Amino acid sequence: MSEKKNIVQEPVSGYEKAGDDLLREALKRSYKERFLMTTRLYKIHLTMRKAVITNKPYRSK
Repeated sequence: MSEKKNIVQEPVSGYEKAGDDLLREALKRSYKERFLMTTRLYKIHLTMRKAVITNKPYRSK
């Protein structure tokens, strides 16, 4: 005889709910909106890849 174990469902954390909400919103977008967002992110990626961080020592006057 197999016994069913009592499964306690944990409350959904805020991060999981926020992630699910973002996913639902993304699925509602049209292909054009998805394309525009992707190209925007790609342009930002290219800009950041070319960025150079230099350190100039602070000089007190």
